Amino acid sequence: MTNYIHKVQYYETDKMGVTHHSNYVRWMEEARVNFLDKIGFGYRKLEEDGIISPVLAVDCEFKSPTVFDDDVEIEVRVEEFRGVRLTIGYTMRKLPGGELVLTGKTRHCFVDPNGRPIILDHSFPDFAQKLKELQKQ
Repeated sequence: MTNYIHKVQYYETDKMGVTHHSNYVRWMEEARVNFLDKIGFGYRKLEEDGIISPVLAVDCEFKSPTVFDDDVEIEVRVEEFRGVRLTIGYTMRKLPGGELVLTGKTRHCFVDPNGRPIILDHSFPDFAQKLKELQKQ
């Protein structure tokens, strides 16, 4: 589990002054990229190793709005890892105070540059082991 802070930008808000819902998916990606970097398997390294990780699904449940200049803490965690598929969970909270903003998930798979599934346990055991360890936390 790791945390990432995003400051809401003016351009991310709509006419009502609240963050447009589409931005939360982008923030999930920012936090996920940061998470993978922190655990030593950033996107650049994965792609250099021939691992592509497309998003299969996104699920968000909005709890409270954010506005320009809010700091949003995004907790990222491995919810499930099954060798070829990975589910990442996200919890977003406003700082200070910790008001719940969003809970969400993204599901991913692992493929080679030709689109063929990769079983991480066989092809990239260090990465697979790290995901398994994080899943238990």
